[in-house]
Amino acid sequence: FYLSFQTPVATIRPFNTYGPRQSTRAVIPTIITQAVSGAEQIRLGSLHPTRDLLFVEDTVAGFLAVASSDVCVGRVVNVGTGTEISIGELAARILALTGRGETPIVTDQERVRPRGSEVERLICDNRLAAQLTGWRPTVSLDEGLTRTIAWVREHLNRYRAGYQV
Repeated sequence: FYLSFQTPVATIRPFNTYGPRQSTRAVIPTIITQAVSGAEQIRLGSLHPTRDLLFVEDTVAGFLAVASSDVCVGRVVNVGTGTEISIGELAARILALTGRGETPIVTDQERVRPRGSEVERLICDNRLAAQLTGWRPTVSLDEGLTRTIAWVREHLNRYRAGYQV
């Protein structure tokens, strides 16, 4: 629309946003729900793919920064942390934060994505966002996970471990 009609728009590409109220269709609430429900093992799909995880407050701040910046008009701006973590490492970190660090993490073949459909590595280059707007993420992964774990614990009745909601 910017190129065709000179509409003053910017495109923002947020990376893997997570936080309170997220559905268990996403990996972080899936892991947390299983952990805080006392599952004997954490059942996931592939453990090796990596993701760049951005806490919801940082995602919102990124949207606001890009939307309020005239220099972003006509540009595509990535918003993410610039760091990656594998799903297996993420699960281990969540287990440690929930006090369930010894819980086994297993691959459930029914949760593995079909061949050729898995994104193996997803990491953000957020330099343009920082350059154009000064935006940078402020919530660390451990802080964001801790806050999300607390929310899920408080609202566990909304979730069923091992099921999507």
